[in-house]
Amino acid sequence: MRTIQLNRFGAPDVLDVVEMPKPEPQPGEVLIRVHAAGVNFFEVLMRADRYAVTPDLPMVLGVEAAGIVEAVGQGVDTSLTGRRVAAPLFASTRPFGGYADYVTIDAKLAVPLPDTLSFEAATALMVQGLTAFHLLRQSPPKGKSVLVLAAAGGVGSLLVQLAKRQGAGAVIAAAGSRAKLDLALSLGADAGIDYSSVDWVARVREATGGAGVDIVYDTVGGSMTAAALAALAPCGELVFAALGRYALGASDLEAMINRNQSLRGFALLPLLSPDVLRGSLSELFHLAASGELLVTTGSRFALDQASEAHRVLDKRRSTGKVVLIP
Repeated sequence: MRTIQLNRFGAPDVLDVVEMPKPEPQPGEVLIRVHAAGVNFFEVLMRADRYAVTPDLPMVLGVEAAGIVEAVGQGVDTSLTGRRVAAPLFASTRPFGGYADYVTIDAKLAVPLPDTLSFEAATALMVQGLTAFHLLRQSPPKGKSVLVLAAAGGVGSLLVQLAKRQGAGAVIAAAGSRAKLDLALSLGADAGIDYSSVDWVARVREATGGAGVDIVYDTVGGSMTAAALAALAPCGELVFAALGRYALGASDLEAMINRNQSLRGFALLPLLSPDVLRGSLSELFHLAASGELLVTTGSRFALDQASEAHRVLDKRRSTGKVVLIP
């Protein structure tokens, strides 16, 4: 089978197509023929060795896939064969390997897909969907004004919709182009702010009558965090979900203390027991299949075009979920 292997760190061209034996499902596992594999920004950082943790090489990237069960291991119900499932590899003992024609995963982690939900949409509802879902569980938006950074991206586009669904008083979408803002507005955002403009923070404050927002959902990090902090109201909450891109200094934290603001960290994996994982994904899949949640799949690439998929994400030219189609 084909895999996309990372043998050395560097630019997108370091991703190689490598032939490997098709895996055999071990006891308790299922073998899945991949029909869509998600591409995430943190994988772009890993490829360039800019992530919080340096992975061991060589490795096959990809932490989420969706496809059809082709075979089952010992002790697994044979009726699963032929089922459409999601494979949240990131929650398994082997959290990578999705950029491939086949993957194996513990059968208890393979989540059935509704017939009307595409494989591409399913990939968007794993890392990004669960992140949006649990960000809002950790810091509920009901009755509050919220700022969503990168609002046209995989997480942001879902945050906008779920925050509105959960009764946010106002959802302000921040993104880097008119097209991205138009997408966020079409998904229900109450206002759209281009954060490539020099006065974007002032415009966020204007959109809240000068008060600032009650919650910032920050999945971008870097210099964007300090800028977004300036848009946060007194007693507001900055929810930080950009692992490895933390850039606040002592002066920023002192200012937060003086304004009675709080900083809340967010890490997805510790929140996901197998039951929580299955329950959360099943709820997201149902919402998407019923049309209550719009999944914005962006660029699609063939498996052997993984390098180009990384370029698109690296240059922030994508909207919605970037996927590989083996």
